[in-house]
Amino acid sequence: MNFNQPLGGNEMPRFAGPVTMMRLPSATSAEGLDAAFVGVPMDIGASHRSGTRFGPRQIRAESAMLRPYNMATRVSPFDHMQVADLGDVAINTFNLEKSIEIIDAALFEIVAAGAVPLTMGGDHTLTLPALRAMARHHGPVGLVHVDAHADINEHMFGEKLAHGTPFRRAVEEGLLDTNRVVQIGLRGTGYADDDFDWPRQQGFRVVQAEDCWHKSLTPLMAEVREQMGEGPVYLTYDIDSLDPAYAPGTGTLEIGGLTTVQALEIIRGLRGVNLVGADLVEVSPPYDMAGTTALIAANLLYEMLCVLPKVVAGS
Repeated sequence: MNFNQPLGGNEMPRFAGPVTMMRLPSATSAEGLDAAFVGVPMDIGASHRSGTRFGPRQIRAESAMLRPYNMATRVSPFDHMQVADLGDVAINTFNLEKSIEIIDAALFEIVAAGAVPLTMGGDHTLTLPALRAMARHHGPVGLVHVDAHADINEHMFGEKLAHGTPFRRAVEEGLLDTNRVVQIGLRGTGYADDDFDWPRQQGFRVVQAEDCWHKSLTPLMAEVREQMGEGPVYLTYDIDSLDPAYAPGTGTLEIGGLTTVQALEIIRGLRGVNLVGADLVEVSPPYDMAGTTALIAANLLYEMLCVLPKVVAGS
């Protein structure tokens, strides 16, 4: 079988060619794909800075720098899977609840076709419909949530749906196997202990950023793999988990965050986990003047592709 390959820099200058993820072929359906990149250009769930609606486009643009072979892990994902870029989900810019329904349906269609969605955000509200789609297909899933914030607010301005509420709603809806949930990188100021203690009361493992300072996260990820077991797992990666020194282009910055090296350790540490979907959210290009946040995001999405089960089994 001939698998899709990214367009190489020696075939077409990196500043030219198609603006798809890694300049892969585009597709209109997930049929026949093993994994699919898909954008959700949304920021109507954001509470502070807007701009994440432009995230998928900028991530794709910066992904032109990526090459197909992972020199560190010795993995060539495009030799083992059929991958394409499905473009963007046509959300309703003026209606968050309707957008959530649209995202749910779009991601469920990808999963039902047998492909693993790698979603480019967009604000973090999108993870709720993603988890709904995953749970309908796989049942309650384990979750690796990398973020500066727990996103378990009861409401925001009286609204149940926003980028700060998805994981409380996911617990309430029974979408998560709560004994297989870990949150990594939480930090900053809050309103009360409950901001981080409520997840613990649900059975989540909470790893605050201070527990990650000055150390490798490789030992932590060995424990996470054991916790996740063989069941289905979803990965959601908020770019604001990184320190603003690395990723300034986001909406709700918190100092004292993770490094890009630790980000790589987290994702590479999921090799061997039954990863059924992933997203990377909260890239806001208007605050990313040099494009570094989007470049980091593109690299992390590629690393997610490299740890998918079909790649691991085939490498």
